[in-house]
Amino acid sequence: MKRDAAMQLSASLEDYLEVISHIVAEKKVARAKEISSRLKVSRSSVTEAFRALAKKGLINYAPYEVITLTPKGQLVAQDIIRRHDALKSFFVKILAVDEKLAEKGACKIEHAAPREIIDRLTYFIEYIENLPGGSSDLLNNFNKFCKTRKIKE
Repeated sequence: MKRDAAMQLSASLEDYLEVISHIVAEKKVARAKEISSRLKVSRSSVTEAFRALAKKGLINYAPYEVITLTPKGQLVAQDIIRRHDALKSFFVKILAVDEKLAEKGACKIEHAAPREIIDRLTYFIEYIENLPGGSSDLLNNFNKFCKTRKIKE
């Protein structure tokens, strides 16, 4: 999904959409209390974010009611999650980064990485995973190189 200039969201609002999407996938609807808890933010911050997201047509929001994504909100959330997952996958599968660190890094970079870079990372993972003869030697050798800074002879 191409993000237009009018739909530019702050990293914070993208985080809200991502969390709302995950909660809705689990429970069909999201509640302010759970969003507040997952993002470790105040309820007033959640309300402010809800207003901003509703104004952009991304969520269905009324005070004290459950939250759902609009069709437009679902598309934007899917794009955010796709970027996050692509980055995390690259960090874990290709760079052999610890899963927790990969998660943390993906959360920070997902907001700034252009679509073309995310697409290339995804293609690279797919390419490496489908190399004739497998990719395990290449990835194992890279992992060893990261630890020793020496290329195996």
